[in-house]
Amino acid sequence: MEQSGRPVISLVAASRTLEGAGFPVRRPFPTADLDNIDPFLMLDEVGPIDWPPGAAIGAPDHPHRGFETISYILDGEKLHEDSTGDRQILGPGDVQWMTAGSGIVHSELPGPRIREQGGRSHGFQIWVNLPARHKMAPPRYQFVGADRIPLARAADGLVSVRVIAGEAFGVDATIDTHTPVMLQDWTIRPGGTASPVYPMEHRLAAYVFAGGLAAGRDGRMVADGQLVIFGEGDRIDLAVPATADQAARFLLFGGEPIGEPIARHGPFVMNTREELLRAFEDYRSGRMGTIRR
Repeated sequence: MEQSGRPVISLVAASRTLEGAGFPVRRPFPTADLDNIDPFLMLDEVGPIDWPPGAAIGAPDHPHRGFETISYILDGEKLHEDSTGDRQILGPGDVQWMTAGSGIVHSELPGPRIREQGGRSHGFQIWVNLPARHKMAPPRYQFVGADRIPLARAADGLVSVRVIAGEAFGVDATIDTHTPVMLQDWTIRPGGTASPVYPMEHRLAAYVFAGGLAAGRDGRMVADGQLVIFGEGDRIDLAVPATADQAARFLLFGGEPIGEPIARHGPFVMNTREELLRAFEDYRSGRMGTIRR
């Protein structure tokens, strides 16, 4: 059967806002115009920002329930601590995939080197929903260092993919996910093309954070800071014109939609308002634990 290329159905420019204790992010969703890309709930590009010594800030102790958070570091370092006892410094290329499940309290702060010496911070914070049957799963923390993220390449060397979740060019990710999702860091150099195939039922999108990308069966140009959402089909056509002055770098992500009601407020994502109220009560009463230092 002939493969059908997915069309571009929407382009969304990321908005600029502040998160945590006041660090800058570019956020293509959620916004007033785009709430989610089921099963993905949020995508924040954190920075890039160059901190002077003693000025770096992050997100102090806060709770989560009902979904998963993904931290992907491009530059700098982040100190993660949580109420299960996990403590980890994440550096360039590292990935942390945290299942909040029934509830966890964690903090995301600049690492000691960035706090003391200053430096560049740049990365991503991504939220992925959990279906009702997994929302109260035990909290889980998966850390994959940069040297353990599988790297896939096209035969001509013009396309490379860091496979965080899912599969690319026959290379599978090492991270285990509760639902069928993919998350990949693609680099396409000028003159490079790719047409990866994904399940028809998956909803797919890409967020460009460097260069420009020709996407979809019509070759729609997507600029730095834009999100492209693809329509139905089984193939995504991706290219960078040979005349481009730099490579395109983008996150390609998506998965099988959960299709359940979403009740979200602040750090909790559940299915009903009653479940949200219970989450706030459980946090206030200490049932989600505390970070022991």
